[in-house]
Amino acid sequence: MKRLHIFIIKSFLGPFFMTFFICIFVLLMQFLWKHLDDLVGKGLPLHILGEFFVYAIASLVPMALMLAVLLASLMTFGNLGEHYELIALKAAGISLYRIMRPLIIFAALLSIGAFFFANNVLPSVNLKLYSLMLSLRSQNPEMVIKEGIFNNDIPNFSIKVDKFIKERNILKGVMIYDHRNQAGNNQVILADSGRMEMTADKMNMLITLYRGVNYSDIQSQKTLVRKNYPFAQGKFKEQVILFPVSGFSFNRMDENLLQGFHKMLSIRKLTIQEDSLEKVFDKRVKGEFATNLHYGEAVSRRLYDNIRPDTLKKKNEFKFVGNPNKIADIDNLYNKLSNTEKIMTLESSLSTVRNNMQELIMREPEILGSQIDINKLGLEWHRKFSWSFACLIFFFIGAPLGAIIRKGGFGMPVVISVLMFILYYIVSMTGEKFAREGMWAVWDGMWLSTFIFMPFGVFLTYKAVNDSGMMSSEVYLEYLKKINNFLKEKRKHGFFKKENSTADQ
Repeated sequence: MKRLHIFIIKSFLGPFFMTFFICIFVLLMQFLWKHLDDLVGKGLPLHILGEFFVYAIASLVPMALMLAVLLASLMTFGNLGEHYELIALKAAGISLYRIMRPLIIFAALLSIGAFFFANNVLPSVNLKLYSLMLSLRSQNPEMVIKEGIFNNDIPNFSIKVDKFIKERNILKGVMIYDHRNQAGNNQVILADSGRMEMTADKMNMLITLYRGVNYSDIQSQKTLVRKNYPFAQGKFKEQVILFPVSGFSFNRMDENLLQGFHKMLSIRKLTIQEDSLEKVFDKRVKGEFATNLHYGEAVSRRLYDNIRPDTLKKKNEFKFVGNPNKIADIDNLYNKLSNTEKIMTLESSLSTVRNNMQELIMREPEILGSQIDINKLGLEWHRKFSWSFACLIFFFIGAPLGAIIRKGGFGMPVVISVLMFILYYIVSMTGEKFAREGMWAVWDGMWLSTFIFMPFGVFLTYKAVNDSGMMSSEVYLEYLKKINNFLKEKRKHGFFKKENSTADQ
């Protein structure tokens, strides 16, 4: 039995590591395509790019593990079934549970390892990655030029272009104000076109202008009292200007600014921060927002006393008239009023409702934003458990499914794995969105995909243990034959004719 377990583990580890690195590569390409604009055209050093790739790969490990476990288990048991090795093992009296046992233990240990990675390593990786991405976005020397507006990011120069062809760094309709002499807008350069490029040390920007004119005001001591000054004009076919852009060199963002972000926190820190935010939220909603609304005088006083008790106030200083738990007969009280008092009461009530409505509209974004921030912390807390547990769920989907379809290689297993993973991801993101917006409980939204896929895995395991032919076309053809024979038998005994004749009558 020990040799069998070693054989099963060896059969699984090969496809697992291969598919894991393939999944990392595919997910990394998708990640890079999404953030391509943050990397291209900035002259980044190789060690910065290497650091970015390392952090990006580490952040994709949890998702790649889930997909790799699903694909590797499906391929392993598909190969065993395709080469009739499963049949030979079952014929020797070894059940599928015993065949799967070493891999079940491996998947469980992998889930535990994925949890510790998500809790202890991933927050630090996300902190490094997001701070580096924000630093890369701020480091943009070749993209300071924007069409149709003056840009003053380059010291002592103000530049405007009509059109900027990013792919070739071509400028059309260039206007440059030179402020190096600190004398105002007295030096202007107009050019029909130009080309922009960075120097080798990335410290200067070189702009070559074509077919243009230089304008400069001549200010002499004799003409200082005049409002109009003579100017010099010089045409050129080609002119080169060197702009210092050392201020756009790569600068790392302070990581402490992102340490409170939910993706950068462990479970312990998430719990502490969520508890703190909930206390602040309750204080704002119950202590500030609720008391700012207008109610009846008695209700307002009682609400205010319950939320903000006055320790200097004498006990039972303010009392309700009558029983405070008794529901007042509003209609009877209103009918006893005179017409003038009715009009004044309605106007006062309408004003109170309008003021409350205005307060609700004004405070709604703040309350919803605070609640969403709390929900994000709860979602991140549950994600560390649910995504780790998904490795075990995907094993119980892939292994029995491979034993049922009995197809190995990269054909059918890849198609089924990708479709299964996409479906899991869609369900997971849907539940997460509903929970983040407060439509569902955080626990329900984050574990929705687990509630759906875990019974499916149990069902597939049960079918595989009992040698179900649910993926065999012969089984479904047999069902169709039974249905066809049933219909023929009914026609033979005239069942449908009697039904038709009854309908005609």
